Amino acid sequence: MENVSLRPGEHVSHAYIVASPSSAERERASRRLAAAMLCEGRGERPCGVCRACRKSLAGIHPDIIVSAPEQDVGGRKKRGITVGQVRGISADAQVMPNEASRKVYIIDDADTMNPSAQNAMLKLLEEPPASAAFVLCAANPELLLTTVRSRCVLLRINADAEEDESARSAARAMLEALRSGSRARLVEWSVSAGNMDTLSAAAMFRAAREALADELAGRGSLGISARRCAELDALFSRCSQWLSVNTGVKHVTGYVAVSGDLPQEEMRKEN
Repeated sequence: MENVSLRPGEHVSHAYIVASPSSAERERASRRLAAAMLCEGRGERPCGVCRACRKSLAGIHPDIIVSAPEQDVGGRKKRGITVGQVRGISADAQVMPNEASRKVYIIDDADTMNPSAQNAMLKLLEEPPASAAFVLCAANPELLLTTVRSRCVLLRINADAEEDESARSAARAMLEALRSGSRARLVEWSVSAGNMDTLSAAAMFRAAREALADELAGRGSLGISARRCAELDALFSRCSQWLSVNTGVKHVTGYVAVSGDLPQEEMRKEN
């Protein structure tokens, strides 16, 4: 979804996730979405010409509040969005907007929230004030709790085709290693893939699950049986969940190497 806009009469959710590997695209899309949510026009929003749009797109609308990871004394970003920041958003959301019908909170790097901050955000999303909406920006939405994601509309901004192809290429390498039946090849793959960062590893597992779905739908060319697809999808789902709670990439790829060629019954025991 490249051109973020709302059609006439389109329902506006109280919460969105704007996902893209590009920080510039996340910023562009989230600001445009916030403008659309406050737009006073009657056609496609944002119209770009009403007072609300002009102020929103210029970054001066008082009812668009941006929250980002705090900085240390050296001007460097701290680890991530804190639970204190989320509680501050929750308290501010109880105050009525200045001039629009709602406040829009843009949360940059939302996928850096630790579990405590995410649970505080979940409570806010479960019982949102009627005059507040939230836009969570994330490079890797899979790092957000499933319960948080389930309460948001996910908008993937496919701005970086190279990143997507890299994930697909990594997924193909993993699937080829698994299909080979060679433990040595799997170990070699796991050592190499263990050097990936968490974001790239999560994208790899997502791309691998998409490839398995294509295989089951008859669109793939992997030559993997339906039963094997189900086994691998369960394995990749488990690995994605571990990455979402900051399990090390090397540990996860090592687990794939050890468990990837186990029969289904043995995989159940691993659960």
